[in-house]
Amino acid sequence: MKRILLPAGGAVLATGLLAAGLAGTANAVPDWAYDTMAKDAPAAVDVAEFWLAANGATNNLAKATPYTWETKATPKLNAGGGYTPDGKPGIVAPIGEEKKTAAKVKNINLPKTIGKVFFVDEKSQLKWCSATSIQSKYRNLVATAGHCVYDDKADASVMDNWVFVPGYYQGKTPWGIYVGKTAYTHYDFANYEDYDRDYAFVTVYNGVQIGGGTGKAVSKVDYDKFVGPKFVKTSEITKAQYEECKDFNGKETSDCYAKEESSQVLVGPDWKETIDGKEYKAVKVQDEVTKAQYEAAPSGVGQGYKDYTVTEHVTKAQYDAYTGAGYRKIDEHGNYTITHYYLEKWVKESKTTKYLKDTFVIVEGFIKDTGKLGDNVGGQGFTWNQKPQQTVFVFGYPADAHPDGNKAYTGVTPKWTYGKTTGKSFVQAATKVEEHIGLKSSFTPGADGGPWLAKYSNAKRLGYVNGVTSLFGDQDSNGRYDLITTPYFDGETAAIYTKAANVWSGSIVK
Repeated sequence: MKRILLPAGGAVLATGLLAAGLAGTANAVPDWAYDTMAKDAPAAVDVAEFWLAANGATNNLAKATPYTWETKATPKLNAGGGYTPDGKPGIVAPIGEEKKTAAKVKNINLPKTIGKVFFVDEKSQLKWCSATSIQSKYRNLVATAGHCVYDDKADASVMDNWVFVPGYYQGKTPWGIYVGKTAYTHYDFANYEDYDRDYAFVTVYNGVQIGGGTGKAVSKVDYDKFVGPKFVKTSEITKAQYEECKDFNGKETSDCYAKEESSQVLVGPDWKETIDGKEYKAVKVQDEVTKAQYEAAPSGVGQGYKDYTVTEHVTKAQYDAYTGAGYRKIDEHGNYTITHYYLEKWVKESKTTKYLKDTFVIVEGFIKDTGKLGDNVGGQGFTWNQKPQQTVFVFGYPADAHPDGNKAYTGVTPKWTYGKTTGKSFVQAATKVEEHIGLKSSFTPGADGGPWLAKYSNAKRLGYVNGVTSLFGDQDSNGRYDLITTPYFDGETAAIYTKAANVWSGSIVK
């Protein structure tokens, strides 16, 4: 897992088709964090196989249950004073517009963008939430609740085996399964469980469908000749297994080889050791940290003590693109600077030899690319810093029973609810909520992460994501949920969305 934080005051990059719509976010404080999910094509294939490979009569998708976390423990939310936009309202148009119709439609047309996200939670259970495809430069983005992406503990990590299935129905994947590549959320949610920032945007690989057949190990020659989905799995073997492989082939081969690796072990600055008559001493290596970590470190000599700082002058382009630990600052003369902070790190260095074996796998008739998410189902628009009391349509898969045990929904098919959002905000100490937007609704957990769509067109089945379902409340204490809430989408939300909406993912089928 890799998390990168953009320092407060950092520039917001909006490029291509998103630039004009997101210009209003420039003054926001984008404290975003991102985390890697399936890091590459082989890892993504493994995730898709996990959910879609038949295990008995059904696949794992059909075995998942709604992710309820702790909503039932604190069902009451209190009315607060209100919420405040942090800039001008902004809007990004949806994609995948359907043909207009002059006919009057009595029923609500469900968007094709709606679906379920599936994952393995922190207790190793198969779970799901609601979500939607949302507009992005590469048509590869999903919007959902932060708690449907990150586990519910401090300094949270992303859920395992995360995928999105639009139009999901009883184990079926009509437009394919989309494996998560990178998750973007607010720093305060990822690290402090602040539900005022309970939203996430996830880039996904192209969709895939998996059919009959299984992966098959073949020789390197056959692997190179094969046209279709294939990947290499590398595993560590013992020295004896390596020697046997080498003896059998008469030499080291492309699929059985040795690799020398260096390692570092932390020691004190005065460490020394004599081996075979040769004296070894501690070596000081660079250990770059953030400005805050440096200032908190003690002065002197020793492991983790202050070492030195260095400031470099860079171009504006280098300044904007930089995402490392260094401290970015524009000085009094308008120069762009990055200051690097280093602590003392004393190590003893050693080298080890690892023995590895590559297995070459082809997947004949097993997996096929279904294309980009946005090309298949479209993508809802996005809007932020909107005024109170907006009319919204909310979609999701409610499933759980009400607190009194009444089960009004099954979670099998998506449902909708609508109305005007509240003018006052809602607060709840347990989830650090201070400014959630509320909507009267009987939705139950399972609808978590579903989109709140402003200006929803029933004919086009498109609108603008202005929230995601986060909490459920029983306001009159009668044992029935009667309120759902969402974080208020402001300029900081837009900054995080902007970052995610301009990131490419690609296909997992080679």
